[in-house]
Amino acid sequence: MSVDRIALGLAALGRPAYINLGRDGALPPVRDVASMRAATFAVLDAAYAAGVRHVDAARSYGRSEEFLAGWLAERGHADVEVSSKWGYAYVGEWRLEADVHEVKEHSAARFAAQWAETLALLADRVGLYQVHSLTVDSPLFADEPLLEALAELAANGVAVGFSTSGPAQAAAIERAFAVEAAGRPVFSAVQSTWNVLEPSAGTALAAAHAAGKRVLVKETLANGRLAVEAPAAVREIAAAHGTGPDAVAVAAVLANDWVDRAVIGPASPAQLAANLRATALELTAAERDALAALAEEPGAYWRHRSSLAWD
Repeated sequence: MSVDRIALGLAALGRPAYINLGRDGALPPVRDVASMRAATFAVLDAAYAAGVRHVDAARSYGRSEEFLAGWLAERGHADVEVSSKWGYAYVGEWRLEADVHEVKEHSAARFAAQWAETLALLADRVGLYQVHSLTVDSPLFADEPLLEALAELAANGVAVGFSTSGPAQAAAIERAFAVEAAGRPVFSAVQSTWNVLEPSAGTALAAAHAAGKRVLVKETLANGRLAVEAPAAVREIAAAHGTGPDAVAVAAVLANDWVDRAVIGPASPAQLAANLRATALELTAAERDALAALAEEPGAYWRHRSSLAWD
């Protein structure tokens, strides 16, 4: 498996607090802006050196776009693909203990404002712009001005996609890819949660890939659960291969031929290196079956995810 199927996500680096387990000890002891910027640059440098050429950010990931823009300007790398997302606004004011860290709004006004903010930082570097956490009941589906604006963006050469969350991801995927504006599909890419604990979107994602849509998979480590609290089966497979449970979890994602990019979110170069061991790991059929048996009921998985604390 090749590293060119890996994308680096900046959710854990662009802001001081996030719900990923395993960030303590990986991030700077003081999470001020300068320290987090330096930590982001260190991971970006290590990822580039390892051959990763896709970086995924979002307007709600604190200063992730700002950090990425600064790194691109300083390093001069012209071969890095950038994707970002709109729909959530970061409101945590760089505080670990904020009552609310992000606020969601899928509207034409929010899209226009956040696309302008993204452009101001990343100009023409963004190749894929995604609706953040689209659900099947989103007002987006009935908002013709918003759909027309997204279609215009696509017509101007920026691929338009969406990410999904929640137990009804499959329904959201199917509904979104059926949306058209001016007789053309609006969306050409999807970024969904898929991991060995929550594989329920797999059939819909495979169908999307077969239809020519681009498929990115996020939360490959289940927000760190598969690294910090890995089930026994994951740990046993990792031990058999002489690697860590995180590599096994990422390898399980890459084993699906419908995955174009597996998005990983390391908080340090050491975590990145551990994650990337997945690209040299071939799981046997028996190991894949053992991992498939770990699937949780989607509702239970997402309730657990909602209970994770921002730290």
